[in-house]
Amino acid sequence: MGDGPAHGSGNGQARLSMFGQRGYAETLDAMRAFTAERAAQTPDEIWLLQHPPVYTLGLAGRDAHVLDAGEIPVVRTERGGQVTYHGPGQVVAYLLLDLRRLGLGVRDLVARIEDATIALLAAEGVPAVRRAGAPGVYVADHHPHAAGAKIASLGLKVSRGCSYHGVALNVAMDLAPFSRIDPCGYPGLAVTDLARATGRDPAALHVDAVAQRFGQALSQRLAVPLTPRPAGRGDTPG
Repeated sequence: MGDGPAHGSGNGQARLSMFGQRGYAETLDAMRAFTAERAAQTPDEIWLLQHPPVYTLGLAGRDAHVLDAGEIPVVRTERGGQVTYHGPGQVVAYLLLDLRRLGLGVRDLVARIEDATIALLAAEGVPAVRRAGAPGVYVADHHPHAAGAKIASLGLKVSRGCSYHGVALNVAMDLAPFSRIDPCGYPGLAVTDLARATGRDPAALHVDAVAQRFGQALSQRLAVPLTPRPAGRGDTPG
């Protein structure tokens, strides 16, 4: 899983890493280890990746919201929120940030993540909004494609003033697994992705390119400049 968090200067920058597709369990273990081992000067990191199909339940997640998991594994985690689905064609951004060093509270962090997602979607031609009391990002009601549907889910955990977990943006994916859960705990909640919200051919959307733009949008809204992952750190999280 790599060599753990570096203990160099925490200079207000975040190391950006793109890992392609990685298993959820190994990524969860790596996030927990990074957060437990990091020191006051450990640089922050943002991990961008995709997962094989998996359902995840938040700390207060109810099993009843998983209607028919079938062969898709269900993993219970310590993040906030209820149940969601991760799968290929979805970009997950894991935000391993020292909130004290950044001067951010949890509500401010959530707002900035949502702002970054909304800004990215606007650049892609999709007007999007947040909803009070329902973290995440939704296609605006006036949009001709997928109006009102949820397009990004958010769930965080803060330990010793440092965040992990993050935000999942649906880009070009099989949405059928969402019909086998109550997404985010809401029965019948409509879910969409960038391909459907733009009316574009999913094959024309390059998920890695969207991930790069998403990383930049998060960097701008969080006011954290990005640096590449150092050579020799490996190609897996941690």
